[in-house]
Amino acid sequence: MTREDALNRYLAESRAKAFRPGRHDCATFAAGWVKQITGVDHARGWRSKYRTLERGKAMLAETGHEDHVAYVAAHLDECPVAFARTGDLAVAEGQALGIVSAERVFVLRPDGLGHVSLMRAERAFRV
Repeated sequence: MTREDALNRYLAESRAKAFRPGRHDCATFAAGWVKQITGVDHARGWRSKYRTLERGKAMLAETGHEDHVAYVAAHLDECPVAFARTGDLAVAEGQALGIVSAERVFVLRPDGLGHVSLMRAERAFRV
């Protein structure tokens, strides 16, 4: 199975789930993808530990991370957005953490899975 095939399958599975902080939000969405590809679960110990995004951010602050983007930056190598590949992570629209697929970034929103142009991404991280 190619990386693109794995991503398409992951996106289809994610599309079927409702947005729930601590269970299925943009941070756990991205972490689930990283786990699937690398076997490393960066969300271990975080899932189901918060029920609001504010509480999740407070928990990250307790560990010295400003937010979920800072947490990702502490664990993955950053790369220029122009060099992001399918399957890498990207930050778009300020705080939306998503997964790159060609020229799009798939992001999880309270109303479901969406996407934005990679041109709107500010940062990218290798997976």
